[in-house]
This record gives sequence, structure tokens and C-alpha cells, in this order.
Amino acid sequence: MDAEGPAEVLEFLANKGLRPVSIKSVSLLLQRRKSILGGGLNITDQVFLTKYLALMLRVGTDLFSAIDILIADFDKPSVKALLIEMRANLSKGKPFYVTFANYPKVFSPVFVNMIKAGEVSGNLEKVFEDLSVSLEKEAALRSRIRGALVYPFILMGASIAILTLLISFALPKIAAIFTGGGFKPPVFSRVVFAVGLFFGDNILYIFGGGTILIIGIILLYLRSTPFRKMLYRFFIHLPAVKTVVKKIAIQRFATTLAALLKSGLPILDALEITASAVGNDEVREALMRISREGISKGLTMGEAFKREPIFPRTVANLVSISEKSGHIEEILVTLANFYESEIDASLKTLISLLEPILLMGIGLIIAVIALSIIVPIYQLVGQF
Repeated sequence: MDAEGPAEVLEFLANKGLRPVSIKSVSLLLQRRKSILGGGLNITDQVFLTKYLALMLRVGTDLFSAIDILIADFDKPSVKALLIEMRANLSKGKPFYVTFANYPKVFSPVFVNMIKAGEVSGNLEKVFEDLSVSLEKEAALRSRIRGALVYPFILMGASIAILTLLISFALPKIAAIFTGGGFKPPVFSRVVFAVGLFFGDNILYIFGGGTILIIGIILLYLRSTPFRKMLYRFFIHLPAVKTVVKKIAIQRFATTLAALLKSGLPILDALEITASAVGNDEVREALMRISREGISKGLTMGEAFKREPIFPRTVANLVSISEKSGHIEEILVTLANFYESEIDASLKTLISLLEPILLMGIGLIIAVIALSIIVPIYQLVGQF
């Protein structure tokens, strides 16, 4: 049973007329943490958790009662384990944010620090509301990005499968007819036929080697941070992708900084935490310089932002104006909403570029194969 100590267990059993043979203390903390980390506590769970806690605090439910209600209502083991640990920590007098800070892989520094600031200021209800809105926007953005990339990936996968079948099975049979009939095709056709015959003779080795290579890349990506960073840098420097990635980073900057400032964090702390959350090295380094080499040395926010070329001039000007008028949080929220629409437009542009490029690439390969077959047929027919 889950109890504070042996005395509580003995009292519980005595009331039921039972006498224990032995009582052993077993720590459930490790089991709970494995459940939380391994159970997939995702961004949707975080949205529901923050939304429900905000709602219950708004209607006047105390934190202990709110957590007990959520423990009874949530069925997902990882969420239930988190709530149980949360209640246990509160009963021991620990700050509320400590439970979330124990899971840095699940809860971002932004999440933890907002709750910490809300707890100190006594404004936890508002912090939970802001967190739920921020997490919903993040989830919606991820969903839009994934949705935009589904069609190109399906198209690419289907194209690779069709080309593999064509090159591995159809082309070798056609090549065997020409090469085995005493007719000498042109050099261009012989090269294509040689590729087809090679694939046909070694398809199992090629398929096996390709599968091992893909699995190896996936494992290396999951386990090696340097390799992951290298791939990330490669993709974000592609011309069309770079624009989208930069806009996503600026949108995250505006959303995160607005939320942190609303929760009551000092500007320097808010900038440092925001820098760790933007997911872009250039923007992160710029924010660190703004904090450490700009504002901390006496510059205004507007002056510090204008020194960083990574931020568009419009962003720097709006920050400067809002700082003077005292409406920095409102302007940042407006900026975040503006960049959300910009990201949607950029994603549509990116997809509109990817689709014809993929189709042209596939069409070019099929045209090469078709020409390698048609040209020798015309030559063969011309001999009669």
C-alpha cells in the first residue's frame, strides 16, 4: 500500500482485523519515473493537465483536491504516476515545480520556470492557462508541419518503390533480350542495361544492405547527439527550408518570451530560458548576446535587438516601440500570431516546390530508362 510509514500500514491492517507477518518499505519513485519517461507523456497530455489544473484552480478547488480529482479521472499510467508523485512532493512540503523539474526530457525549462514563477507570485492559475494556450499552439504548429510533409514523403516512398521494381525486375529482363540476341545496343542503352542487370543479379544484397544502412542511420540519429546536430545543420541550410526554420524559431521566441514575461520572470532570466527553447543555434546565440552583452550592460531591449541581424528589422523595431510603451508582452503575442500565418504560407511554398522537383526527378529517371529501350528498338527496326 502507498503510505507515509509503517505506523499507517499497521493502523490500516489493525482496523481490518489483520496482523502482518512483515512490513517492508519499497520506494515507488523509480517505478513511477520509469512509467512517466517510458509511457509517452506527450504534449497533448501536458495540454490537458495544464488546462484541467487551471480550470480547477479558477473555480476555487485547492491544489491537493485538484490533484486527487485528476488522479481518479486520468487513465493513462504515465499521467497518473506523475500526479501521484506531484501529490507526494507537495505533502512533504516541496515546491510544486520540483516534480516537473525532475523530468527535463519531458518538461522544458520554459514549462518549469513558468510554474516556478507562478508559484512564487501566487498566480499559478494564470500560469496554467498561459501554458495550456502556449502548448496548444506548439502542438498545432507541429501538426501543421507534419501534415504538410505527409504528401511529399508518401510521393517519394511510392516513387522509390516503383523505380526499384522497374530497375530490379522489368529492366533486367528487357536488357537480357537485347544483350542475348546478338544485337549491340548504343553505349547509352548498354550502360542503363548494365545497371538493370546489376540490380537484378544482386537485389537481395542491395535490399539487405539498404535496410541495414537505414536502420544504422536511425539508431545513430537516436543515440548520437553530434550526428543529429550534423543532419539538422545540413537540412536547415537548404535554401527553401532555411526560411521556414528561421520563421519557426522567431515564432517560438515570441511565444516563449511573452509567456515567461507574463508569468513574472525578470527579462534577463526570461531571455536565457527562451534561448534554450527556440531550437535554432543562430537565434539562440543572438538571444544570449542580447541578454549578456546587451541588456545586462545597460542597453535597452530595442538597442540590443537591433544589433542582431538574425532578427528582421520589423521585429527589432516592434520590440523597441513596445518597450517604450510598456506593452512588450502584447506585441510579442501579436508577433507570434503573425509568424504563425507566415509559417503556414512558407510551408505551402515549400511543398509547392518539393512536389514538382520530386516529380521531375522521377520523370527524368523513367525517361532515361524508356529512351534506353526505345532507341535500340528503332535501330533494330531500321535494319529491316
